[in-house]
Amino acid sequence: MPLHAIDDQHFDHDLATIRIKNLRLRTYIGIKEEEIQNRQDVVINAVIRYHADKAVAFNHIEQALNYRTITKQVIAHVEGNRFLLLERMTREVLDLVMAHEQVLTAQVEIDKPHALRFADSVSITLSASRDPRRPV
Repeated sequence: MPLHAIDDQHFDHDLATIRIKNLRLRTYIGIKEEEIQNRQDVVINAVIRYHADKAVAFNHIEQALNYRTITKQVIAHVEGNRFLLLERMTREVLDLVMAHEQVLTAQVEIDKPHALRFADSVSITLSASRDPRRPV
């Protein structure tokens, strides 16, 4: 897979990027009776950015953003709740990620496979950020 050049003005060398890829979960999502009664697959992708300079310097988990903790929270929330709208589920997952003070920016995309005839999936993407100049 070729790497695309990134313009330096859009690249912050002090930030680490965590990517959670294709987290496959089952939950109640939708408004039709069969969707309300039966769990469906969803696929979650998240991109999380934070200052990792202390984690790099000291090599201790206490200095890093623990992606395992975030993932476990997402799993528990999605599998333990019911959602009418994909938008609402995406917002709630994004809020869980942003609740970690170290997170500066995050983007969450949730796919609902086979939601539309002739399409692999439908997805919703939401993003959030906090002021990077504010001490974390």
